[in-house]
Amino acid sequence: MTRAELAEALRGLDLPEREIKMRVAQLWHWIYFQGATRFDAMLNIGKSLRAALAERYTLDRPAVVAEQVSIDGTRKWLIRMPSTGPHDRGAEIECVYIPESDRGTLCVSSQVGCTLTCTFCHTGTQKLVRNLGSREIVQQLLVARDRLGDFPGLTPPTDGLVPSGEGVRAVSNIVFMGMGEPLYNLDNVRDAIGVLSDGDGLSLSRRRITVSTSGVVPQIEALGRDVGTMLAISLHAVRDELRDELVPLNRKYPIRELLEACRSYPGASNARRITFEYVMLKGVNDSPQDARDLVRLLKGIPAKINLIPFNPWPGTRYDCSDWATIETFSDIVFKAGYASPVRTPRGRDILAACGQLKSETEKLRARARLMLAPDGAPEAVSAGA
Repeated sequence: MTRAELAEALRGLDLPEREIKMRVAQLWHWIYFQGATRFDAMLNIGKSLRAALAERYTLDRPAVVAEQVSIDGTRKWLIRMPSTGPHDRGAEIECVYIPESDRGTLCVSSQVGCTLTCTFCHTGTQKLVRNLGSREIVQQLLVARDRLGDFPGLTPPTDGLVPSGEGVRAVSNIVFMGMGEPLYNLDNVRDAIGVLSDGDGLSLSRRRITVSTSGVVPQIEALGRDVGTMLAISLHAVRDELRDELVPLNRKYPIRELLEACRSYPGASNARRITFEYVMLKGVNDSPQDARDLVRLLKGIPAKINLIPFNPWPGTRYDCSDWATIETFSDIVFKAGYASPVRTPRGRDILAACGQLKSETEKLRARARLMLAPDGAPEAVSAGA
């Protein structure tokens, strides 16, 4: 819960108003700093209140249905969320943990499935089932920190693949690059980030939280104004006719409109650059002319460009660009004055790399049928439906 939701829960237990602020602070510390999973562990809270909380609420984590660990240390968890009602048996989503020597990045999902149909993305072959609530987004970090021993008193995995040491947190960065389009679920993403970034709890800097969008132009300004995180754009093409194919959302919000929204993104500066993600597809978008056009398009935007070697998945019609082609492309971008790192593929062996996420343990079409309202009409979801 958010702080406001915790306060409302305590009012529902008839707690005196004068106590609520203090009790919220105590609960917040136990849940988000200590990682408590039982109310009876909260020894500075009275026994009767702990009992009332335990009777009405739970601190149980979502179930980890499966965990896969890549040879490079990347971890992928298939998580089953608790049921949200009689027509939902519990959504299944994937999140991925990517360790490096001095940091750890958690890639979280914002929707069950995806409303977009980007042709190079495995996740995009899944139909949208529903948005994740803010609590379900936050729970992904709680699960990760449990599994990585990143709460006080827990023991990290003994495989040596999780960064550790003085001042090093197992999870130091969050990227909204998992399943779903975050800006089609902006209210819940905003509330979740409020919890993730609260300095008295999980305490992740908003400069270490990146929200990636395929280009939902009307919501970009609101993200910068109301949420204040770093922004990443899944660009992948420099011409509308090609981007219409790769990222069909482009037909609604073409490149010119998208880049105008980036130029006016609140808080963008050389110190807070916008990241443009560009997947390298052999013979599709990887020519030297494409690189020169990309530089021209981004003129005037404080930007860095992430070049992403295409990660294959079963049934795809695309191939990854040759390494020499990627290097040539990167050199052109770099010489124009833009940082152009080539993202090292991580977790390919467990289908955890960029664009590969797709829960295959159950058919989402069956899940969608479970979401039908009693009269046979689909339940309403957000604008991403």
